[in-house]
Amino acid sequence: MASQETSRPKPGLRERKKAKTRAKIREHAIRLFLEQGYHATTVDQISETAEISHTTFFRYFPSKEDVVLHDDLAPLFIHSLQSQPVERDAISALRVAIRALYEGGQDSEEHQQDYSGTLTLERERHALILSVPELRARTLDDFAEVFGAITEILAERVGREKDDIAVRTLVGAVLGLVTCTYLTVTDDPRNDFPVMLDSSLAVLEANSHFDL
Repeated sequence: MASQETSRPKPGLRERKKAKTRAKIREHAIRLFLEQGYHATTVDQISETAEISHTTFFRYFPSKEDVVLHDDLAPLFIHSLQSQPVERDAISALRVAIRALYEGGQDSEEHQQDYSGTLTLERERHALILSVPELRARTLDDFAEVFGAITEILAERVGREKDDIAVRTLVGAVLGLVTCTYLTVTDDPRNDFPVMLDSSLAVLEANSHFDL
């Protein structure tokens, strides 16, 4: 179970309702994308299938692209990483932050269902991204933004500048592991992304000479 220091605050009723609506839109949209193709699917079709208005769709997503590209896990991971105690080394902090995304409340049946549903949706989302050129291009920008935030957090933790060579090298190594794991899981959905990534980070941690 996630420790108190890495657990994220529980959202209120309004936030939970909004999250459920957003998830419903994404689930229906991705199903339509997979069934009839990304380019053949319209916002009107998504809205009708999700039983929402056209206006409601755009209240949650600026465009059809954003339905696929919106990452619910990234801000939660950033929060978890920022919550790690400063005495924990950088790679260990990354590993704990990643595990905290999936392990909070893991003993409950509801969590297990949510976890399974999240992984399935993420696999489908990533498969779509890889199959649509314009989505792949935008994903690179999103990756850059997330890893820019990670770089700043790690640099601050160890009291170095974000362009410090050791910080940049570590973040680059982690980015490589995330990308490799991402492609492996997309190619074979039977693989578990957080488990595979944690195993890879464990190897990096055991063989790392980073003084971070």
